[in-house]
Amino acid sequence: MLHPKKVGTVPVGKGSDEQKQTNEIKVAAPLLSCVDIENKNITADALHTQKKFAEHIVYERNAHYFLIAKNNQPTLLSDIELYFQNIDEEPESVDVTCGDHGRIETRKIWTTTELNDYLNFPHVAQAFMIEREFISKKTNKVSGENVYGITSRKPQEASAQKIQEVIRGHWTIENSCHYILDWNYDEDRCRIRTGYGPENITRLRRFAVGIIKSKKVYSVAQKMRELSFNPRAVMDYLKMTKKFQTATT
Repeated sequence: MLHPKKVGTVPVGKGSDEQKQTNEIKVAAPLLSCVDIENKNITADALHTQKKFAEHIVYERNAHYFLIAKNNQPTLLSDIELYFQNIDEEPESVDVTCGDHGRIETRKIWTTTELNDYLNFPHVAQAFMIEREFISKKTNKVSGENVYGITSRKPQEASAQKIQEVIRGHWTIENSCHYILDWNYDEDRCRIRTGYGPENITRLRRFAVGIIKSKKVYSVAQKMRELSFNPRAVMDYLKMTKKFQTATT
């Protein structure tokens, strides 16, 4: 089960200075308010697969969503799972990549419009299943998972291959940024709660990750481990020691 985190505050009402604490589900729409998203594709974590959020994206902002169904929407998930349960058709698109984590990943996708009027979710134009298979290049061990989702884009607007690209793009962001924060900093269990503390510490973490990435390192996690055991190396890395100072006279 996915649980929303306390992430900030929002105004109680228009014209009011009073603030109330809320979670990331309720701040998603306000965060998009300052961005022109008309006719754009919006992806989000499964936590945001919410009817109100979908209505906001399509009806109020004239954009389109690509959302994943998981256990926070059990009925939606089970309905899509049931449809694709015994699929015997060839996948509509196949994508194979040799990733940076020592594995080969194969992604196959099937789509349907037959659930549009059945699913209890607004503006559904397609449902899809993505089958992901991973092969370890070191051990040849095979693992996999099925991912189910929906989009408000019609088939003529988003082919199976296009859906693959959009979802893959979201996973790329998740792996390159959010995964580092969650795994290396254990951000989900951070106990900082009051005032601007959560926002400030997140900015500092992202700033640190950005500095490391700017050096084009192979592994952010590995470089973090190296620097954490050697304070002098941190100073050298930031070019803050005499070794890197340039004479001006």
